[in-house]
Amino acid sequence: MTPMRAVIRKPAVAGMCGAVLAAVLAAALPAPARAEAGGPGWRLTPTGSDARLRGLAAVGRDVAWLAGSGGTVLRTTDGGRSWRDVAPAGAAGLEFRDVEAFDARRAVVLAIGEGDASRVYRTSDGGRTWTLGFQNDDPKAFYDCVTFFDARHGLAVSDPVDGRFRIISTRDGGRSWRVLPSEGMPPALEGEAGFAASGQCLVSHGGRDVWLATGGASRSRVFHSRDRGLTWTVTDTPLPAGPAAGVFAVAFRDSRHGIAVGGDYRPGEPSPKAAATTSDGGRTWRVAARPPAEYRSGVAWPVYAGPAALAVGPTGSDGTLTGGRTWTRFDTGSFDTVDCAPDGGCWAAGEQGRAARLAFTRTGRP
Repeated sequence: MTPMRAVIRKPAVAGMCGAVLAAVLAAALPAPARAEAGGPGWRLTPTGSDARLRGLAAVGRDVAWLAGSGGTVLRTTDGGRSWRDVAPAGAAGLEFRDVEAFDARRAVVLAIGEGDASRVYRTSDGGRTWTLGFQNDDPKAFYDCVTFFDARHGLAVSDPVDGRFRIISTRDGGRSWRVLPSEGMPPALEGEAGFAASGQCLVSHGGRDVWLATGGASRSRVFHSRDRGLTWTVTDTPLPAGPAAGVFAVAFRDSRHGIAVGGDYRPGEPSPKAAATTSDGGRTWRVAARPPAEYRSGVAWPVYAGPAALAVGPTGSDGTLTGGRTWTRFDTGSFDTVDCAPDGGCWAAGEQGRAARLAFTRTGRP
């Protein structure tokens, strides 16, 4: 996911963060190294949960939010040394798949499911209390992902309703939502849907650009809107396509340069073209020269990191120092989603309550 959390960054700080991330990847990529073995990579931060954590918002090196199965919402404010259960009351039956956070106090979480199981909650006090901003009342809708342009303006997407993806919009930080007109949305393909696997099937950059990644059909595609979801264009990608395959996540460094990852999520199934790049805002996509060897569900490309980016999936994590053209695995642990904060803190999360932060040094505090 790519929420706008800190809209102003000093160039010196941004350059330093990008250099740090690139240095970590450069050290890790030549030979796989696990953080728990003392090398650069993911350093696990025990959450005390066994939920599958597919929603992640990295606010900073110290602050992150997680969302997952069984109505789970977790928050850390001390770099992962401790995690606090901050789930909405009565949410145990919900499946949270996405979370967008603006700081340690303000966050929005999305629950997926048919009919009224699709919901959006918001908090402004660190999860002590939550308000229900949206509850789906259309039995044909199934919401997958949410994204924010800034602390007030955001969108969420549902799988196609009457042949077109449905978009809802908020202008007040998630307090209220409205369904946008569908006339500007191209028709969906037979079987096409968004994959609620990492909270990254709908991502935004800047004040107006937003992208929607899809799969499940005869072609894997990426939709793009330049006007906050009112009108859309759509382009085929070279990623695998089919009922269990497609684009699972996208990340954009700016309005033009983006990375798409995905493949076939079924264990043991090949995904020979699991990543692609664009340099024209998604109008065209080129398959990576050396993509990840297997399906990947999450991707992060920090705006400050130059050509350095991260991708994760159930069979491992990969890094690129070439803007997504070539990838090398640096960790074999299972993660579903990844996100990087403006201060250089990168986090990953996944099954069995797994959460980790990218370690920047071999010794001492990561």
